[in-house]
Amino acid sequence: MSVVGIDVGFQNCYIAVARSGGIETIANEYSDRCTPACVSLASKNRIIGNAAKSQIITNFKNTVHGFKKFHGRAFDDPFVQAEKPKLPYSLHKLANGSTGIKVRYLDQDKVFTVEQITGMLLNKLKETSEGALKKPVVDCVISVPSFFTDAERRSVLDASQIAGLNCLRLINDTTAVALAYGIYKQDLPTPEERPRNVVFVDIGHSSFQVAITAFNKGKLKVLATAFDPYLGGRNLDEVLADYFCEEFKGKYKLNVRDNPRALLRLHQECEKLKKLMSANSSDLPLNIECFMNDIDVSSRMNRAHFEDMSAQYLMRVEMPLKAVLEQSKLSRDDIYAVEIVGGATRIPAIKERISKFFCKDVSTTLNADEAVARGCALQCAILSPAFKVREFSITDVVPFPITLRWKSPTEDGLGECEVFSKNHAAPFSKVITFHKKEPFELEAFYSNPQELPYPDHRIGCFSVQNVVPQPDGGSSKVKVKVRVNIHGNFSVSSASLIEKQKGEGEDMQIDLEPVVQNEGRVEDQVRIDGEGTAGEKHDPAAGGSKAKVKVKSVDLPIMANNIRQLDSSVLIDFVEYERQMIIQDKLVKELNDAKNAVEEYVYDLRDKLCGIYEKYITEGDSSQLTLMLEETENWLYEDGEDQPKQVYEEKLERLGQPIQDRQREHEDRPRAFEELGKKLQLYIKFLDCFKQKDERFLHLSAEEMGSVEKCVGESMSWMNSKMNSQSKLGITQDPIVKVADIIAKIQELEDACNPVVNRPKPTVEEAPAVNDQSGGANNLPTAKQGAEGKGDAKGSQQTKPGTKEMEVD
Repeated sequence: MSVVGIDVGFQNCYIAVARSGGIETIANEYSDRCTPACVSLASKNRIIGNAAKSQIITNFKNTVHGFKKFHGRAFDDPFVQAEKPKLPYSLHKLANGSTGIKVRYLDQDKVFTVEQITGMLLNKLKETSEGALKKPVVDCVISVPSFFTDAERRSVLDASQIAGLNCLRLINDTTAVALAYGIYKQDLPTPEERPRNVVFVDIGHSSFQVAITAFNKGKLKVLATAFDPYLGGRNLDEVLADYFCEEFKGKYKLNVRDNPRALLRLHQECEKLKKLMSANSSDLPLNIECFMNDIDVSSRMNRAHFEDMSAQYLMRVEMPLKAVLEQSKLSRDDIYAVEIVGGATRIPAIKERISKFFCKDVSTTLNADEAVARGCALQCAILSPAFKVREFSITDVVPFPITLRWKSPTEDGLGECEVFSKNHAAPFSKVITFHKKEPFELEAFYSNPQELPYPDHRIGCFSVQNVVPQPDGGSSKVKVKVRVNIHGNFSVSSASLIEKQKGEGEDMQIDLEPVVQNEGRVEDQVRIDGEGTAGEKHDPAAGGSKAKVKVKSVDLPIMANNIRQLDSSVLIDFVEYERQMIIQDKLVKELNDAKNAVEEYVYDLRDKLCGIYEKYITEGDSSQLTLMLEETENWLYEDGEDQPKQVYEEKLERLGQPIQDRQREHEDRPRAFEELGKKLQLYIKFLDCFKQKDERFLHLSAEEMGSVEKCVGESMSWMNSKMNSQSKLGITQDPIVKVADIIAKIQELEDACNPVVNRPKPTVEEAPAVNDQSGGANNLPTAKQGAEGKGDAKGSQQTKPGTKEMEVD
């Protein structure tokens, strides 16, 4: 069973796998541990990862990148509309209002959902991990930003299903980093001691996340999280790009923003320049050849100037740090260490601000790029039965408070209650008691829309059905379990009707309001920890006469509505379409491999004509073959650009086969003749021994030996004849005898001679033992009798090596 952790980043992806030796970050087919989050659609197939990144410039309209934040978002979402002008590819509004991505695939305009594009990327990562593990990959853990809402998380889960993956858990980026940090620590405080508080700051290409985690031996608990979903390394790339766009407009009269290809090239160069400035404070050049209109452009930039231009973004670094510290109710003195990960934390100005805020040096003990993937793999190993991992429980948090609303006989006609507060432990379940006479609906939504990095604060509606009043017409007690699961998704997981049995009294006071844990009047509460084991707590004050009352619990159906998730039928269609695209990619790969094989063969044969094949071909034939190779090469780049696989295979067979056969025959023929000669010498020696009346072969008849002698003679004559004929031919001529003919002659010789030569000499059978009345040695039982423990030899059998079984009288 495979154990895989996947970090799907905005710009790059990393895969970590659990092996017997520990966690390992694996490389792709380009020997690169980082796989770009790019999908390029073409006229015949899809190109994903490193190869797709190289097409961002050349095929920019059909190469999709930077799509991670479109998960679960509507086309009219302000964020989507703000991103739309920056993208070289087209966005499209789907029938359900979601964001679609419009590209040209298989020479047709296609609109793919974000789930499909991410599914393609995940499928590529799945193939990469299968190549490294040499076995199928199904189970995995995938990372998501801690600020992802319910809709965004469900969208990622749908994408994993399209890719044929079973996501055991969606884990927050900072939680994965905390796990990668804590599980190997041997000096963590015991559960009874004060926990060790560590801050984890993750600033990637597009977002900024921070979490404070409390560690004790064998467990971690996330105390608080904060984030800036729109602050990352790409903001600083844009600052540089904007600066150079203005400079080139004045210096070279180039309007870069009107040319998508030039703008993409500028962004790539700005990202490289930003990385160089992190390591070097001096003036650095920016040079781009043939940038636009065949004009070469150049400029310079230094770190100080860059930081001045980026001040508006650098100022935002402190806000999430301040927020997370306030939420955790800790002081700076309570912080043990500040661990930083993510590519943007390498920028000196950002590192300096983090260090200054916490009044301590930042720690870089974790791999800035791979820590999230390693944490995901560790979580997958913990959840998988295939690996035995040190016990380590994980308690995450709910990033945004969640409220339930329902119809109520109050003044405003609505009742509501916050069931999960901000930074509430997760995964977690609560049971709420309602008193209702009829089916009712619960509407779940995020409590503070203004704090949500998402325009719609609704989560979904859950209809509790089959609720009926009590026989006396009173309200029925309905217990509803609400849950934030291991993925961070909210749901009303179950509901049950509590019916009184005949003759029972009231078990508690009827209340029209729900009874909820955090209001101090809990009916029961179920908490589920990181390992998935359940524990149940009951409030002893819930009712004094409860032990004397018998009740019946009836499960009620729940209908979920307005949940932002793909319908099962649509998901099935997407899975099937992904399978068809995989088949198409495979066919194209096989075709390209066949075409490349012809190209490689042309170059290889051309080199060998001046090398090992030179002496096996005449000058005229060599010129003719060289001409054929040249024609084939030209054909490959013209008419042979797009041919069926069979055509390329036929080209391979026709090109240099005669000369290859000649060279191979010339080298292998002496060894084959030598083998035939050895066989003939062996049989000749055997015949001599027979003629000298060697007692080992007296059991063979003269007739049989005559046939052996005849066969040896004919084979000897055949070999001498062929060797003489072959010696008269030149090395550039086709052979008169082939290696296959010699091997066939050896087999013919063996088939005729071996049955005679290898026939064993018959052994002389000894007389059976006779029972002697005197009780001497002959009275011992035979081997067969001894085995059976009986002295009666009648009907028994005695067997000797090399003889047939015989009956003993």
